[in-house]
Amino acid sequence: MILIKTKNKKMEEERKYIAGKFADPMETINEIDVKKGDVMADFGCGAGFFSLPFAKKVGEEGKVYALDVLSSALEAVESEAKANGISNIITKRVNLELEKGSKLDDESVDWVVMKNILFQNKDKDIIIREAYRILKKNGRALIMEWDSGNSFIGPDRKLRISEEELDAMVEKGGFILEKKIKAGDFHYMLIAVK
Repeated sequence: MILIKTKNKKMEEERKYIAGKFADPMETINEIDVKKGDVMADFGCGAGFFSLPFAKKVGEEGKVYALDVLSSALEAVESEAKANGISNIITKRVNLELEKGSKLDDESVDWVVMKNILFQNKDKDIIIREAYRILKKNGRALIMEWDSGNSFIGPDRKLRISEEELDAMVEKGGFILEKKIKAGDFHYMLIAVK
């Protein structure tokens, strides 16, 4: 739970705080069909918000590729994995805006997670095509982006992608939209199938 003090005095009188809940990766994972032994790629993994819980869920039989352009992010994932006794995460420094940027083989993963990365990149279509390329037939992409309606937290509204825009992008990339999932108060999330 995050609390933000409002600056407008009238709003402050009516409501002292605006409260909000961020997406919980374990709640999300429990809502989707992740299995022991699945192979997952976390595009723009950051500090491992989804990589680490997915690694626990897929177990030692599974594998998680934590992919990021920042070495510091990968070091954070490696450190957290080591501290938690998780040995099925493979970190890779990659540029996902390049063709075959993940450096993974065609049809080699069951899940791709894209959490808050599309709004940050110019070549969104390349990233979506890369997810499609590495997913096995019937593999799934979990895509989470900032809600375009809530501007208290997160990037500038101009950078955000509306749900309708994202739906069009994933369909253009060859995916079929499977379902939408509750993602806290600041994001929206969808599952797309190859």
